[in-house]
Amino acid sequence: MLRSELARVSKHAERSIQPVLDATVEAKDDGGEVQLAFDLAGPALDEAVRAIGLMPLPPYIAAKRAEDAQDLTDYQTVYAREDGSVAAPTAGLHFTPELLAQLSARSVGQAFVTLHVGAGTFLPVKTDVIADHRMHAEYGEVSAATAAALNAARAAGGRIVCVGTTSLRLLESAATPTGEIAPFAGETDIFIRPGYRFRATDALLTNFHLPKSTLLMLVAALAGLERVRSAYAHAVASGYRFYSYGDASLWFRTIQD
Repeated sequence: MLRSELARVSKHAERSIQPVLDATVEAKDDGGEVQLAFDLAGPALDEAVRAIGLMPLPPYIAAKRAEDAQDLTDYQTVYAREDGSVAAPTAGLHFTPELLAQLSARSVGQAFVTLHVGAGTFLPVKTDVIADHRMHAEYGEVSAATAAALNAARAAGGRIVCVGTTSLRLLESAATPTGEIAPFAGETDIFIRPGYRFRATDALLTNFHLPKSTLLMLVAALAGLERVRSAYAHAVASGYRFYSYGDASLWFRTIQD
């Protein structure tokens, strides 16, 4: 399944090149996502998408300007490896090779997961009752090696700090009721909001998020609503930058009985 954002073609491109992809709309859902059946598959489809597709920038960026060559570097984490995501896990954009090396020098371990972030990550909550919101599903993988490393860190008294809300959702999906992280490969549609009991996460590094978003609800669930309100009031008053290319925040889990 390729979401429509991956197949967008600029007006200029439509005029200057002959279309090389044909697709049939097979399904639409209430969230605005479209399932397409292309006339190509496998490596041939991947090559065609790379040739005529555009970087799927967030709508609050794409609405103001077209993509440019710098986005190919800026809107990508330095540790990305696998194709398949339609959005960057933007908390990871704060990391550089130099910063990762400094963390390693201070004995801060690093364990990596695979995230195929979906376009649904940008969707606001439109229902009056939060519990009625249908959470988008995203595919992710936690390898056996990563699960073992995280469990060993926790057993040694260390803390698990998730980089990005999507990483957090994936680890919470992979966690057992007792908090042990198991290997995982599949889609998660877990909806984390105030009242959720965390099993795997001790802290979260993330950007500043929009009001009425599931991302902000997740942060409030982890750190506590009043703490989030206070921090966001400070961020707004101080001119912090929000969104994908904005500033980062570090949240620690409140004590849960």
